[in-house]
Amino acid sequence: MEQNIGRYRWTICSLVFFATTINYLDRAVISLLKSTLTTELKWDDGDYTNVEIAFKVSYAIGLLLAGRFIDTVGTKKGYAWATGLWSVAAVLHAAAKSVFGFSVARAALGVTEAGNFPAAIKTVAEWFPRKERALATGLFNSGANIGAIVAPLTVPFIAAAYGWQWAFIATGLLGFIWLIFWNKHYYKPSEHPKLSASELAYINSDADATPEGDALQSKPFGWASLLKYKQTWAFAIGKLLTDPIWWFYLFWLPDFLESQYHIKGTAIALPVAAVYTMSAVGSIFGGWLPMYFIKKNWPVFKARKSSMLLYAFLVLPILFAQVLGGINMWLAVFVIGIAASAHQAWSANIFTTVSDMFPKRAVGSVTGIGGMFGAIGGILLSMAVQKNLFVHYRSIGQIETAYYIMFIVCGSAYLLAWLIMHLLVPKVNVIAAEDLE
Repeated sequence: MEQNIGRYRWTICSLVFFATTINYLDRAVISLLKSTLTTELKWDDGDYTNVEIAFKVSYAIGLLLAGRFIDTVGTKKGYAWATGLWSVAAVLHAAAKSVFGFSVARAALGVTEAGNFPAAIKTVAEWFPRKERALATGLFNSGANIGAIVAPLTVPFIAAAYGWQWAFIATGLLGFIWLIFWNKHYYKPSEHPKLSASELAYINSDADATPEGDALQSKPFGWASLLKYKQTWAFAIGKLLTDPIWWFYLFWLPDFLESQYHIKGTAIALPVAAVYTMSAVGSIFGGWLPMYFIKKNWPVFKARKSSMLLYAFLVLPILFAQVLGGINMWLAVFVIGIAASAHQAWSANIFTTVSDMFPKRAVGSVTGIGGMFGAIGGILLSMAVQKNLFVHYRSIGQIETAYYIMFIVCGSAYLLAWLIMHLLVPKVNVIAAEDLE
């Protein structure tokens, strides 16, 4: 059946996968150079956290703007502009010489990288029927993990051989290569010269995918009108509570391994890569499981929420990371990997709830709003917890206590998010395109 339908939509998914890989590779570079920059630029944990906060603040602002921008100019142009600009920002890190300079570069990277997920989710909404969207999202979202895997396997070695500046330059240039393929291969399904009629019909096979509905997708609507829907707030609060956990892994995992087990530089590559390899598997499995339930005749929304509840429980073993790590470092790496894997499975589904509940023309905007709340959560965690927590406990020689507290936060966030989302949207309520004002 799949051969008769066609598979070109998966080519489009692969383009989004590689964009997401580059996106996360660029943002992960600095965490792997923390020790180097601390030595060369005389940073402390507070300086590093300030640079991290600069990224998150600009990322939050960027998400608020990017979703609306992409809904307005279209997926192809919006994604191309975002990728080109964040690649420039990534390269410019090489010119920074101070905390202020890095903060400016990180702010530029944050506001431009914000375009990736609104554009990616909108691409999936345009190219996949609802029953395949979680799998497609899980596949492209695994690019975040591949980027985080490639980073420790390349960045420390580039920095050691050519200097830390070239780590930023080499990774930043990859986005320009991706742009060549994106501009050549991406069109809307209805306009694509290589898409068969049967695959186009399959993409548009949802009950509400009608010619009249498609005509509504280009009509403007008020951005603020999205805030009156509980569906928007369910997604936003879910991101607010869980996105900061992924930020924590991304920015602080190398420091955890160095602080607890005294490994750094190229030696840190294998354990960090192991965590993100597990995360990549979780992202793909997280997208596959609800599709399996749907094929078993579960309603789409029930399949999605049941899967997310399972993933929330799978994060809980991280509570024992410190205890197990006292036995063997690799036990700590394993349970952190399980938690990171569960996060990516969760992420594949929470993103897909947007296209479950909103018409295609609003997907970028709602994704941007939720992403902004996720970035705000990351900012609050950094300012209220990490900055004070890590500086204090490191100063008194008890950094393991700071990580223990953070792992408690990580373990509890997803169940709380799931409960709030369930209370706000206990059953699916799809917003019609004509209802947007």
